[in-house]
Amino acid sequence: MIDNPQFNREPIKINRALISVFDKTGVVELAQQLEKFGVEILSTGGTAKTLKDSGIRVKDVSDYTNFPEIMDGRVKTINPLIEGGILGLRNKHEEEAKQNNIDWIDLVVCNLYPFSETISKDDCDLGMALENIDVGGPTMIRSAAKNLGWVTVVVDTDDYLSVASELVENQEISFQTRKVLSAKAFGHTAQYDTIIHGYLKDEKLSEDLSLTFNKHSDMRYGENPHQSAASYVIPGNKEANILNATIHQGKKLSYNNIMDADGALACVREFEEMACVVVKHANPCGVAIGNDLLSVYKRAFNADSLSAFGGIIAFNRVCTKEVASAISKVFVEIVLAPSFEPEALEILKSKKNLRVLEIGEFRKREKKIEVRNVDGGLLVQDTDTKILTKDDLTTVTKKEPSDEEIETALFTWKVLRHTKSNGILIAKDGTTVGLGAGQVSRVDAVHMALRKGGENVKGGVLASDAFFPFRDSIDTVKDSGISTIIQPGGSIRDQEVIDACNEYGFSMIFTGTRCFKH
Repeated sequence: MIDNPQFNREPIKINRALISVFDKTGVVELAQQLEKFGVEILSTGGTAKTLKDSGIRVKDVSDYTNFPEIMDGRVKTINPLIEGGILGLRNKHEEEAKQNNIDWIDLVVCNLYPFSETISKDDCDLGMALENIDVGGPTMIRSAAKNLGWVTVVVDTDDYLSVASELVENQEISFQTRKVLSAKAFGHTAQYDTIIHGYLKDEKLSEDLSLTFNKHSDMRYGENPHQSAASYVIPGNKEANILNATIHQGKKLSYNNIMDADGALACVREFEEMACVVVKHANPCGVAIGNDLLSVYKRAFNADSLSAFGGIIAFNRVCTKEVASAISKVFVEIVLAPSFEPEALEILKSKKNLRVLEIGEFRKREKKIEVRNVDGGLLVQDTDTKILTKDDLTTVTKKEPSDEEIETALFTWKVLRHTKSNGILIAKDGTTVGLGAGQVSRVDAVHMALRKGGENVKGGVLASDAFFPFRDSIDTVKDSGISTIIQPGGSIRDQEVIDACNEYGFSMIFTGTRCFKH
C-alpha cells in the first residue's frame, strides 16, 4: 500500500491502447481514430481479427507479452506486462517499469460477454455457465478504473464517440472524463458479478442480496410532478412485459402508466380462457372471461364504466378490429395485448394519444421476488402465484355452493389478489360486478362493493382477501341477494361468521389461503 499517493488530475495523452471487446459495435471506427493519433493498439482473439480485417495495425497481446494464450484461452491477459502497464503509477513506478520491460497502457477498451444471455439459453447447465465467466476482462477493467489518474477505461460503446471527439479536440483525455468512465467501469463489473452471484446461489432469500438493473428510460416525473423517476430493466431479460413491449402509438409511458399497465398484465395473465382486465389506479375495476372477445371486453368495461374512464385495458388474446372499434368510442389511456390485427391498429390510430402496447406472447405468472423500499433497507418476498383449485376449498356452512358458484369463486380469487386490501370483490357469470378496495375496514369495503355493483350483485359470489373479524360484514349483505361467500377463514370468530351465513342462507367457502395485498 502506498502512503500519501500523488494523484494525477491532469489530462493524459494516449500512446498505447488495449482493446478486447465482446460487443464489437463501433470498435473499428474507434480504432481508426486512435490510429490517426499514432496510438499503438494491442488486442486479443476475435477483436484483433476484426480490427486486422479492417486494415488496422494491431499487435496481438501474446506477441506483446511473449507468452501464448493457454488453457483454451482461460489465461491470456493476466500477465505482469499487461497488468503492470495498466496499474503502474507514472510518477512513481517509471524506473520499476523499465527494469521489467513494462510499457504503459493508457487506454483500456473492454466489455464483457453478457452472462445473462448465457444462463437464459435452454441448454445452459452449470458447466456452460462457469465456462462463460470472464476473468481476464474484469481484471483489466478494474485495474484501469482504479488507476484513473493515468488510464482511461471505456466499457460502453456509447462512449466511443465522445472519447474520440475529445482526442480530436484536445489530443488528450481530461481527468473528469476519466473519472466518469471509471465509475461506469466499476458499475459494469459490479453488474457482471451480481448476475453471476444470483445464478450460483441456491437460496432465493440469501444472507446477502445483490440486485442489478440497466436504465431503460428517464421519465418526465414519478407519481407526482415534483418527483424524479426512471425505469430500469433486468439485464438480458427478453420476457413479454411492459418494458419490453412494442409501443405502436401514443405518448411516452409515465411512471403511473407503467405501474398500472404492469398490474393489468399481471391480472390478465391469471387466465387461460379469453379474458379482459380494466385497471384504474392500480385496481382491476372490471374483469371478464368468455368465448367472444368483443363480449368479454364489453362486460369488463361496463362492470364499472365510470372507473374505467381513463383506465387501462388488457387482453390475453389478439385484439381484433371489432374490439378496437369499440375501444375507439371511449377514453382510455392504454390498450395492451399479445398482438393486434393490422386493421385494429389502423382503427386505433384515430385516438392519437392512446398508447397501444404489443406485449408478445406471454406465459402464466411465475414465482419471482418482489422488493419494496423501507427506510434503511428492503423488504423482499415471493410473488403470490398460488393457484387455488376446487380441492383447496372447504364448505363450512349448511348450504353447499353449486358447481357454477365454485367456478365463480375461483374466478374472484384470481382477480382479488390484484386488488388493494382491504379487498372485497363480487362477481357472477364470469364478470366482476362490484369492487371495494383499499379500505381501512373490511365492512367499509363490503359497503363499497355493494354500492358499485347495485342490483347486479344478486346471485353473485362475494370474495374477501382476508378473514372476516366480525359478523358485521355478513349482516351487511343479508338482503343483497349474494349467494356464496369465499374467504380465507382463520379468525377467532369464524364460528360467529359461519352462524351468520347459516342464518341468512348463504353458502360459505374457506380457502385456507389469504391473498392480502397491502
